[in-house]
Amino acid sequence: MRNSQKTYTMILMSLFIAIIILQTSIPFLGYIPAGALNITIIHITVIAVALALGPKKGALIGGVWGIITFIRAFVSPTSPLAAMVFVNPMISVFPRVLIGVVGYYVYAVFFKITHKEYLSMNFGALMGSLTNTILVLGQIYLFYRNHSMALYHVDTHKLLPYLLGVAGINGVLEALVAVLIAPAIAKVIKKAIKK
Repeated sequence: MRNSQKTYTMILMSLFIAIIILQTSIPFLGYIPAGALNITIIHITVIAVALALGPKKGALIGGVWGIITFIRAFVSPTSPLAAMVFVNPMISVFPRVLIGVVGYYVYAVFFKITHKEYLSMNFGALMGSLTNTILVLGQIYLFYRNHSMALYHVDTHKLLPYLLGVAGINGVLEALVAVLIAPAIAKVIKKAIKK
């Protein structure tokens, strides 16, 4: 990679880190409040970076989001639930790092099979988004199912159906938005880098 291209990529990464910081700080720019949970759109930025710049850079941007989520759980949580569950880095950081990694590799595999870049990006965006939803909600169930009455005011036996309902509504909406928007942003980033 030429020095000018490296510099340009570093500037882009700084810009995306700044975008993640803004999205996590400004209401409705990254999270849309919906009761105890939030519908997130920050994953779109992570997926777009991964699709355009690769899994390491996607993991870095996702990691920045995760670390901010972890810190905010202590200082300024985005919801009552966030203060209780996002203090666990397995829920706040780990899934965010994997969004870009999974998204990129699903895209790469589908591209090798189909040779259709945009369609492959759609699949990558879908799987990146679902990675976040499944890992966050799955680990909430795994780590906090015995505290469900205190956290969600839901009986332990009703927690799994509750979380599946959240996945079915929030997760599907987040995945749909990612499939529609992240590939378009990734294409623009790729074109900018080629120039």
